[in-house]
Amino acid sequence: MRLAIAGAAVCLMVALVGIGGAAVLDIPPLDMPPVAERNVVKLGEPAPNFQLPDLNGHLVALSDLHGKVVLLNFWATWCGPCRVEMPTMEQLYRTFSRKDFEILAVSTDAQGVSVTRPFQQENDLTFPILHDAYYRWGLTYGARSLAMTFMVDRQGVVRHQIFGARDWGVSEAQQLVQMLMKS
Repeated sequence: MRLAIAGAAVCLMVALVGIGGAAVLDIPPLDMPPVAERNVVKLGEPAPNFQLPDLNGHLVALSDLHGKVVLLNFWATWCGPCRVEMPTMEQLYRTFSRKDFEILAVSTDAQGVSVTRPFQQENDLTFPILHDAYYRWGLTYGARSLAMTFMVDRQGVVRHQIFGARDWGVSEAQQLVQMLMKS
């Protein structure tokens, strides 16, 4: 019986390699706590650090951006309001220097790059798009719906939590970033 199962697994892997290159099993990480045990970030607390892959597979850590104001946005390509707000996030991104400000758009799309790269190219988005296919970090932050944005100050503290999509191209959004840069 074990030999038959092992043989079937090998055949499946060979078939997957023949279809699309390498076989990648999409299994949630073992260290992922049950939903009930996950924390929710509170305003005034340090932002939990994470490390997620970008569109090119490079790992990006929130802690690498210490000293910058960070707009941390949880979104998905299937989320209509998210799709609408992304071009305005790009407007905001182009307003400020990378020395002082960064956007991390964390996609929760299970399909990863295959859906986010075309969306990024269609909308000429230049800010980093990261992938959290299991919504691990979205839930850690307490993002129970999309779009959800957290504004993190230069010291790495969560200062604002914004539910739903926004027009990030308006002057109020620029003022919010400038205010966080001064703190």
